[in-house]
Amino acid sequence: MSNVKVNLANTGISMESILEYKNEVKEIDRILRKNPDDPMNFLGWLQLPTNYDKKEFERIKKSAQKIKKDSEVFVCIGIGGSYLGARAVIEALTNTFYNYKKRENPQILYAGNSISPTYLNDLIDLIGDRDFSINVISKSGTTTEPAIAFRIFREILENKYGVQEARKRIYVTTDKARGALKQLADEEEYETFVIPDNVGGRYSVLTAVGLLPIAVAGIDIDKLMQGAKDAQDKYLDSNVKYNECYQYAVVRNILYKEQKNIEILANYEPKMHYFTEWWKQLYGESEGKMRKRNIPSRS
Repeated sequence: MSNVKVNLANTGISMESILEYKNEVKEIDRILRKNPDDPMNFLGWLQLPTNYDKKEFERIKKSAQKIKKDSEVFVCIGIGGSYLGARAVIEALTNTFYNYKKRENPQILYAGNSISPTYLNDLIDLIGDRDFSINVISKSGTTTEPAIAFRIFREILENKYGVQEARKRIYVTTDKARGALKQLADEEEYETFVIPDNVGGRYSVLTAVGLLPIAVAGIDIDKLMQGAKDAQDKYLDSNVKYNECYQYAVVRNILYKEQKNIEILANYEPKMHYFTEWWKQLYGESEGKMRKRNIPSRS
């Protein structure tokens, strides 16, 4: 994380102006960290690098190894935060042409993020006769786009391998106790992972939502979590003078009050394309639901 810097020099806002928010930032930080386990707050992501299910983490690594051995293709079925975080990490940390070159790990493909029949047919054609597994990611299991894709690929798996073998190639990431997908997963005895109650979908990349496909892509998720832990330690400081994240947040707030409410993330690195798409969703959905704050756009 030492290579990530925030440069506020051209914002027109001085450090003195930022420090005027020192006490307000401390209070917000206190409120944020007061009760992150409360599922109503959806703040569990603040503790994910340290407070996560270690046994499930090992199951994720074990499942990833199995998928690498028996599958040439791994299809992630999800929409929004259920796939954007994982795709952002995979594309940022692998070769630009990962999905096109000869590789040791499965090709990672994505479905359930639209209702386009053309996209699904092209995807099925791309998989062809190759061995594949799927990971359906949905809290409820009733979101239209991934539900349609899951039905289609489940049927393909069952026709290709038979019902029993197909069950071994279907991985479900969903609610720990309820929902249509959880019920189906229990009935069919699919390998199942949990979306924590206190973590919103767009913040879930460090849960099984993102970790399983990331691990299948050959990325070391132990190192990924350690990097996240390093960042967590670095940004625990509630003093805005020393915390670049809070400086950035304060500057955004000041600019918003000045009616400068369109924020552009310019990206010149193709490998980071889906990082910007993820960023748009994080900001747009989080702040857009309140019908206020900045409008995210990419360039």
